[in-house]
Amino acid sequence: MEILPHLKNCYILKVLSLVCCLFLPEVPAFSVSIDENEKERELVIRGNIKSVEGEAVPYATISVVGTVKGAYTDMNGEFQIYNLEDGTYTLKISAVGYKPIYREVEVRDGQIQELNLAFENHGAEMPQITVIANRDRIFSRVPGSVSYIDKKDIQQLAPISGNEALRRSPGVHVVDEEGLGMRVNIGIRGLDPSRSRSVLVMEDGVPVALAPYGEPEMYYTPAIDRMAGIEILKGSGQILYGPQTIGGVVNYITPNPPQEEEGSVFLQGGQGGLFSGLVNYGNTIGNTGVQVNLMKKRADNVGPTEFDITDFNTKLLFNMSDRSELGVKVGVYDEVSNSTYIGLNQVMYDHGGQDFTRLAPDDQLDVRRYSLSFSHRYKINENVKLRTIAYGYTTTRNWNRQDFAINPTNTPPNNWTGVVWGDREIPGGAIFMRDGTGNRMRQFEVAGFEPRLEASHNLFNRKNDLIVGTRFLYERAFEQRVNGTKAGVSSGDLVEDEVRTGHALSAYVQNKFNLTEKFVLSAGVRMENFNYERDINRRNFPEVGIRDTILVAGNTITEIIPGVGFNYSANPKVNVFGGIHKGYAPPRTKDAITAVGDVLDLDAEESWNYELGFRSDLKRWLFLEMTAFRMDFSNQIIPVAEAAGGIGFGVINAGATLHQGIESALVFDIGQLAGFSRLNLTYDINATYVQSTFSEDRFKGDVNINGNRTPYAPEWFINSALTLETNMGLGARLTANYVGDQFTDEVNSVVPSLDGRNGLMPSYFLMDANVFYNVDKWNSRFNLSVKNMFNERYIASRRPQGIRVGLPRFITMGYEFRF
Repeated sequence: MEILPHLKNCYILKVLSLVCCLFLPEVPAFSVSIDENEKERELVIRGNIKSVEGEAVPYATISVVGTVKGAYTDMNGEFQIYNLEDGTYTLKISAVGYKPIYREVEVRDGQIQELNLAFENHGAEMPQITVIANRDRIFSRVPGSVSYIDKKDIQQLAPISGNEALRRSPGVHVVDEEGLGMRVNIGIRGLDPSRSRSVLVMEDGVPVALAPYGEPEMYYTPAIDRMAGIEILKGSGQILYGPQTIGGVVNYITPNPPQEEEGSVFLQGGQGGLFSGLVNYGNTIGNTGVQVNLMKKRADNVGPTEFDITDFNTKLLFNMSDRSELGVKVGVYDEVSNSTYIGLNQVMYDHGGQDFTRLAPDDQLDVRRYSLSFSHRYKINENVKLRTIAYGYTTTRNWNRQDFAINPTNTPPNNWTGVVWGDREIPGGAIFMRDGTGNRMRQFEVAGFEPRLEASHNLFNRKNDLIVGTRFLYERAFEQRVNGTKAGVSSGDLVEDEVRTGHALSAYVQNKFNLTEKFVLSAGVRMENFNYERDINRRNFPEVGIRDTILVAGNTITEIIPGVGFNYSANPKVNVFGGIHKGYAPPRTKDAITAVGDVLDLDAEESWNYELGFRSDLKRWLFLEMTAFRMDFSNQIIPVAEAAGGIGFGVINAGATLHQGIESALVFDIGQLAGFSRLNLTYDINATYVQSTFSEDRFKGDVNINGNRTPYAPEWFINSALTLETNMGLGARLTANYVGDQFTDEVNSVVPSLDGRNGLMPSYFLMDANVFYNVDKWNSRFNLSVKNMFNERYIASRRPQGIRVGLPRFITMGYEFRF
């Protein structure tokens, strides 16, 4: 169903025009009319960066220390730096996996300085698995759409939620729940974002979902405060990972042990009692490196949310020999928050004044997570390496939620507390709070082991890179429900008790064929086998009541997932990529086996995914990437769990859906174009247009939903930023975010339901601002941030059970001291 498409498109054009007007100041005329001789005089330093083996190093970073000037090497390892005044400068050349290089250069009378350098291999690096590249995140060699959000970008956002950083990647739609990103909801290319079920989320190559196969919900999300970067992979290369290969892979990257002693203390405060403190320390002593961080984050009233989080992580790196490196990582996470499922009904939202009222003040969620991982790299010879990762973690998720009742006649339930929200004069417009509690106690155990062999070989007299690996994973979930007879109590009657167990085996192989110097073909295949079982010990049976029982049922799913991708370097400035791969996600164990032990014929979620795109440094001041994509589902599972706004149990095979569109990213270096020597001014924008529709006949009541849009899939979402940096250390960033309108159910209801859970979610446009000041002589950084600076009131979500209003204008201040 399309709502006034011509008016909506006009609105989108107005939004884009507004963004351009706000973010694209007029460039001085001289900047585009310089003759060739003047252009040549602007160039002051150029050079070539290679590895110790003599190979070009693309996308190495060249920084002019003490200024905002710098450059990246191109695919041939070449770089140019423009517009430096006469003087002596220190250049820092860095790339992941290499020791930084420092060189002094002198700029005099417009003479071009030539600089040709070779990296030395790093003494040791953390042997973790990343999803883009082992070394310098060489986007030019990746056969697919990728994004990397680095530490600098995160700092310039000054985020209070990791959602702000994820929106910096094209194709990624993130739905706020409590405004702080503690439970991230990621949808990629039009997929349903509920609990990030269609995305594989990892931290340093280790999955972080409750149970990656049987219950892939994100009730724990890595804190953006302690991250060094985020990798997002959406192309065919994701077939190496699993089990989810539907939407993409999101890998949070934490800092590695530094070569020399360093540390930092970061403090941030804001409205509603928000406080965030992060202490980092790292050093390498002899053959051992260590990186430790401790984060404390809390608030009394950010929107409706009160929380207290403690997050401790340690990384250890042991350089055991020239051939062998061992990494160890330990994590402890503890959260107490007043998170709740209940939201405003439509009557309350329309009346206003209660946007952040705590409807169920006794609701409480406790999350505790312990994690341990080992990563090892063994260099068999110059061409063959064995990487192994072993991990285990437990997550306890206990949620105490007060019961409530909604009915068309506004009849109070028998155990009503006397508290009512909404309007009793409107049929169905009231929420009655009940004097009872549902305590949902869940604990999850996950353990995995993955050896991976990486080899370079010369099949058919061509350079090839081979990856072969296997993955073993065990998961178990313990779930109980205890119904309390009073609001806020944690004890009561045990009404549900069950255990769900899964064993997964995965094997994969991928070979990268360097057919020519310019054309690379990657082909691979993965096999997934998942054996799962549901043991029900106690259950409330219809028309029988609560009974102890012995219900055991299980099933096995086996799938083959192929994929192929290519990368063609037409020239050092233009790179074309594309690929085809099969998308796969196993059904949740609770959905595939019913509460009475029946094994449903619930297929795995499957699709064929296609993409074709290019990335290009068209000019030294302009980068452009554009990707067309299509995801064709033979079967997509639309969740109807409570977290997804459904009735709380069961799903069915939802049938065929189709997701197709275009995502693009543009970076415009205005400072380079205008010839600024003392400041950088950069404008970037990523925009995604996607049509996500049901693509076969299927009826919901009397309505055929064929052609309807899938839930929570806006056609347009756009993120843009204008960033200013000066040699004085002062800088600022304006960020804009636009999200188009969204339907929240399969029949595409426009008129909101009285309970607030269904109905059109209107589009919204937000702007944030951040001012920062680096004082090098004090080793300090200050920042002042304003989120939602125009105080836009908007519906962020209608899930899980009612309307969530986005955070209003929110101001924070931060200070970082480095030592």
